[in-house]
Amino acid sequence: MLHAPPRRRLLAALGAIGTAAVVGGCGFALRQTPPLPFRRIALTGFAERSPLGDSLRLRLADAAQVVGAPGQADVVLQAITDKRERSVVASTAAGQVRELQLRVRFEFRVVSPGGRELVPPTELLLTRDMSYSEAFALAKAQEEAELLTAMQDDIVQQVLRRLAQAQPAGPGAAAPAPRP
Repeated sequence: MLHAPPRRRLLAALGAIGTAAVVGGCGFALRQTPPLPFRRIALTGFAERSPLGDSLRLRLADAAQVVGAPGQADVVLQAITDKRERSVVASTAAGQVRELQLRVRFEFRVVSPGGRELVPPTELLLTRDMSYSEAFALAKAQEEAELLTAMQDDIVQQVLRRLAQAQPAGPGAAAPAPRP
């Protein structure tokens, strides 16, 4: 392209500008936390070092204040089950693992501080199959960690969408104003 005639370079530059304008104007935006109909939320039932609990706290901080005590919250998200599972799906005749299945299971419910159920007990289960080879054990461990993180992020998004649908205010009561 360096030795192309000036007209061809001009057309290539105009094409690049046109492509950038189309991609920029298509409405692409990064995934954001949906607006939540409450200001404060408490998370209960999570293990002390739960990666899913930490990820939820981080994402919720964009849309609501995460408080420590359920009495201070407008809604309470109660974790019932928070598990990461790994099982062998296929092995060779010699007993070597060939394929694994990874599962992230999260069951939760959302209640008001008074105990009124806003979101009934809901189980979210994601599974991913992964090939495995002892020869590449370190790389496969990294792949497993990345798959689990991606699955966890999917579950966090699903929980946030369900939280956005929860209505903490009772009938006739005004819902809290959204945070600026």
